This record gives sequence, C-alpha cells and structure tokens, in this order.
Amino acid sequence: MSLSRRSFHSLSRLGLCLLLAGIGLGAQAQPGSTVYVSSEKDKKIYMFNAKGDRIGAIDTCERPRHMVFSLDKKTMYVCCGNSNELGIIDVATNKMVRTMELGESPEIFDFNSDQSTIYVSIEDDNVMAAYDMATGKELFTVATGGEPEGIYVTKDNKFAYVTSEVANVVHVIDLNSRKVVKDIKVGKRPRRFMPAANGTELWVSDELSNSVSIIDVAGQTVKHTVVFKVKGFRDSDVMPVGLVPSLDGKSMWVGLGRANHVAEVDVATRQVKQLVLAGQRAWGLDLSPDGKTLYVANGLSDDMTLIDVSSAKARPMRTVPVGRVPHSVLVSR
Repeated sequence: MSLSRRSFHSLSRLGLCLLLAGIGLGAQAQPGSTVYVSSEKDKKIYMFNAKGDRIGAIDTCERPRHMVFSLDKKTMYVCCGNSNELGIIDVATNKMVRTMELGESPEIFDFNSDQSTIYVSIEDDNVMAAYDMATGKELFTVATGGEPEGIYVTKDNKFAYVTSEVANVVHVIDLNSRKVVKDIKVGKRPRRFMPAANGTELWVSDELSNSVSIIDVAGQTVKHTVVFKVKGFRDSDVMPVGLVPSLDGKSMWVGLGRANHVAEVDVATRQVKQLVLAGQRAWGLDLSPDGKTLYVANGLSDDMTLIDVSSAKARPMRTVPVGRVPHSVLVSR
C-alpha cells in the first residue's frame, strides 16, 4: 500500500506526539524526592513532596532536630534533644524502628566514612561523644567549651570540628588521640558547618555576629569573614545558622534567622549576591536534587518556604505550614 506525502507527514506527526506522550508519562511515573522537616514541639518529622504538599508524618522521640540518611538511603537518623536519643527510622515504612541512648540534650551529629561510628555534640554535658553504631555503646567523650553544637568529621576520619556556642571557638579534635589539638577563634555563638571549595574551606555560621567565618582547613585558621546586612533589620536580628551549597559549589546559601531572609554568597569572591525573603527565623536549609528549589524551615512562623533558585534572581514560590518549631530540612536524593 502506498501513502501520499500528506498522509505520511500526518502519521509522522502522530507518532511523534505518541512518543512525546510516552516520555511524559514515564517522567511522571518516576518517584519524586521527599522533603522531611523535623518539628521540635510535635515530636514528628513531617513529609512533603517536592512541590510542598504534605504527604505524611513520622512519629519520633522527643524534640527531633538534626537528620541524616544512611549511606544506602534506607534509614534516617534523627537526634532527639529532650529524650536524649538517636531515633532510627525505616524510610520504606516511615516508622521509627528503634532508638539509641545518647547524652543530655544531643544537638548535631556526623559519622565516620562508613557510618560505623557516630559523633554527637552533647550540649548539657559539654562534650563531643562517640558511639558505636552496631552496639550503641559510648566509645569515648572529649570535653568542649560550653554548649557544643555543630560538628563536622573530615572525610579521612582524622579530625572532628566542633563549635562551642559559649566559648566562641571551633575545637579541632584529633580522633586518634581523642584530644582537642587546636581552638580556632570565630564569631559569637558559632552554630553550623559546611565544607566548601572542594573541601579546602569550612564555613561556620556565627549566629550573634551576623556573619560566617571561613576556615582554611590546611592552616586551621579563619581566612575570611562574610558579614550580612539586611535592610530594615537590626544587626542583632541577622542571625546566621543553616548553610547549604549550590550543586555546582559556586554559591553558599545561608539562613539569616530572625532577619527572615536567606542569603546567597559567592564562594569565590565572598560577596553576597542576593537576599531572598523567607518566613520568620529562617533556619534549616536544604536543596532539591536538581538544585533548583531551596527549602527553608522557619522556626517562629512554623512553616517552610520554597524558593526557586533556578535562575540568577531567586524568588519565593510558596510557604506551607510544617508543624510547631521546625528545626531542620532533609531532602531525599
């Protein structure tokens, strides 16, 4: 059977449409990322889809804070500050399956490279504590300045960096000797860490100095300080806490606390590129897997702001309720 040129073109267009429709259906069938937000007052981790629609909640131990996935992404760990536990959550069933006892008021934690050891800042005991993940037993503690919070373990497992909110220092702990080998003076009330510049820098949020200190990892000294100013807010309201890098590592996003904004900082030049309005006390941050959406937990307005960061000028898209006193955001990848 022969086809006219017009019939051939019509069939070709039909085939192309069917192909594109199939591609579209396939894309819709792919599972999207899940956004997890810990609610300190509700004893829950709320779950959202990538668009910010709530899809569920996970009951946890008391006052859930910092969250981290296991290496295989099948388990989520959450620090619970009031029940002094590490909650262990099965991601497939969205249930907390067990807990591990920690010290008084655990805050932030990090693992060694194979996650066989967890290092936790224990605020009320003023120590960094190490625990065996297989047995749950405490391995050792290292004394710190008052109110330790942020913790970062180097990829070679040789050092742990720990902030002390009271002493205004970053402790450098040798994990082999289990001793503090250096104290690095930073701004007032240092809170969180984030590596940058291919791991050669460690950025530290200084909550009461409206700044971020940038530590040179090789020299273990502060080599630069980024100071934030937000029009209409006092410097005392500009309280940096959460940090997350862009996917390409060229920018660092910083939650500015009671200044109700997030800032984008150019990692190479240290310049603040833009400020974007969020909710009240913008705190915990994380990015979508494609790097196009920034999720911001707002601790005083009990909500989360979704910010489109796909172009040079970021813009808030949506703010959704997330329970009482949201602390941290974690996005599945």
